[in-house]
Amino acid sequence: MFKLKLPTDPKWVRNVVGKNIPEILTDHAWCEQKAATNAISIVVKFPELTDLVQEMISLAKEELSHFEMVHNLIQKRGFELGRERKDDYVGLLYNFMRKGGARNEVLIDRLLFAAMIEARSCERFKVLSENIDDAELASFYNELMISEANHYTMFIGFARKYAGSIDVEKRWEEWLAYEAQVIQNFGVKETVHG
Repeated sequence: MFKLKLPTDPKWVRNVVGKNIPEILTDHAWCEQKAATNAISIVVKFPELTDLVQEMISLAKEELSHFEMVHNLIQKRGFELGRERKDDYVGLLYNFMRKGGARNEVLIDRLLFAAMIEARSCERFKVLSENIDDAELASFYNELMISEANHYTMFIGFARKYAGSIDVEKRWEEWLAYEAQVIQNFGVKETVHG
């Protein structure tokens, strides 16, 4: 569905994530917060696109509810929410995003940037749900995987809707190729994208 060029090795769950559940949960919580912030940022930058604004408001609320769900899980297990972490993967994707030029180009790349993060997060949640030795977390990540897939679809849909003369499919292929180069350097840390 996402056409990710480099799938996550299930060993990431067994060798890295399974050893430090509090760390992956803390990282995941902050990923949800950042996703909510990104949705609000899109509203601020493109307030004239009423349908996009409405969807971003709903998305921000949903992402904050996911943050709360992860935080509740952290508390239930007797852990503490750690400090926010820098997400190097997202930082590298951000560097690829067009930030100047025509307003429409900036919008499309912002939407594809978000779609890329959602696609990889969905894929990681799938791998987690299928390979973690924790029934509660397996079910939790399976549920969130579906949500992330819907987010990816929404961002791609808006990119196509507002593309104008931009070839969204070509640009998405460029994003996929770039992301494949980036992700090959990750998969060794107990973070959602690490």
